[in-house]
Amino acid sequence: MVLKQQADDDLEMMEKNGIIVTTLEKIWNWGRAHSFWPLSYGCNCCPIEMMAAGASRFDIARYGYEVFRASPRQADLLVVAGPITVKMAPAVQRIYEQMPSPKWVLAMGNCATSGGPFRDGYSVLPGADSLFKVDVFVPGCPPRPEALFHGLLELKQKVMGKK
Repeated sequence: MVLKQQADDDLEMMEKNGIIVTTLEKIWNWGRAHSFWPLSYGCNCCPIEMMAAGASRFDIARYGYEVFRASPRQADLLVVAGPITVKMAPAVQRIYEQMPSPKWVLAMGNCATSGGPFRDGYSVLPGADSLFKVDVFVPGCPPRPEALFHGLLELKQKVMGKK
């Protein structure tokens, strides 16, 4: 009981003096969650919606994700927009493996999440999760830019450790 009172007194004193107490892991996760460096893989119609998210009407720059990287070694978020064909699977897998850790994957659209209307075909994978762990799924065919924003905000919450 005495220790709890002492801890409460210490926290009250820190609040008065403007001192913030946290862990190093929370600071790192806050920085990671607010500075994703996305790398896009797109095929078919979903990348058009992803490009529209960067246009002036929707403006993905409000969230700080406007600079899509051209190299997997500079990115920490892989945005898979559209289907992954069997022929492209080794290339996408290689790109994922070249990304530095920690890394995240956002699957955008029905094709990336479950194969979409092409799932019964012989040449399309049944979702990006058959290649690697997907952190956030954004449904839709094609998903609207607002859905992409929602997925990015969900990923931000996940990285910060709130989910």
